[in-house]
This record gives sequence, C-alpha cells and structure tokens, in this order.
Amino acid sequence: MELLVKNNHLFVKGKKFQCALGLNGLTENKQEGDLSTPIGTFHFNKIYYRADRLGPMKFIIDSAIINKNDGWCDDQKSDLYNQYIQFPIKSSAEHLHRDDHIYDIICVLNYNTSPIIPGRGSAIFLHIARPGFLATEGCIAIERDVLIEIATNLTSNSTIIIEN
Repeated sequence: MELLVKNNHLFVKGKKFQCALGLNGLTENKQEGDLSTPIGTFHFNKIYYRADRLGPMKFIIDSAIINKNDGWCDDQKSDLYNQYIQFPIKSSAEHLHRDDHIYDIICVLNYNTSPIIPGRGSAIFLHIARPGFLATEGCIAIERDVLIEIATNLTSNSTIIIEN
C-alpha cells in the first residue's frame, strides 16, 4: 500500500482524506523541536495502540499494546534518542499513554532510524488528528477510523510519501 501526503491531504487507494501536519509545514531539513514534518518516502516500523480504548486488534506488521509506562525518547543527548522507552527515564521523553486520544493508535515511520542521528527529529508518527485537524509537532494526523483502516492493512512494503 502506498500513501501520499500532499497539500494537507492523505491519498490512499484512490481516496482523499484531510490530514494535519507540523505547525511549521514541511521540511527537507528536519531538526528536533522545529514543529515541521519531514519530506521523503518512509516505511512503517511498528504500530502501537491502546487496547483499553480500541479493543483487540490484528495488524500485518509488528505491533504492541501501549501501557502506562511507555514512551518515546526525544532527548538528543540520550543513547535512546528516537526510540521506544519505558518510564521512569532520566532523559526527556514523550508519553505514549495519553489522556487525549491522539495516540490511541500510532504508526511509527522509519524516519531517522537507520542510523539515528541526534537532533534530526524523533517520534514521527501517523496518528489520530485532534478535533479541527490542529497542527502537529511534526507528525501526520488523520481521522481515527481512517487510521484504523490504514493501519490494519499496512505491510512491510507499505510506504508513505510526504511531498510539497
């Protein structure tokens, strides 16, 4: 499956869906904290989801249930930068188990993963959009039901192309 992100829309299988992107738009030179979405073609590494909110789910690619202590390291000085972590941790990290619903399901893009370059950006996900499709910190965000449909059909060959 190929997904295309262009002009604040996600195109997949001939359908067009509104999406939210980073507050500062798209960039070819992503930096940690710049509030921009990276341009490029990416695969999906893994799916994390809240079974307590979504119930049991089956995915084709690797997946895991989000628990209370799960997070993602965004501390560019840490050896765990841009990786899944469990709290407590001394480094800066964002919680995956959130009170809002935007991380009820997240598809992790393989952005800045091989190799991981400190400061080049972390936690680039396809996740659920906030009401009104408010801008993200750099992720791509879409409607919950659309995301679930996409996530359950992702394979190891699936790509997401983010372009101007």
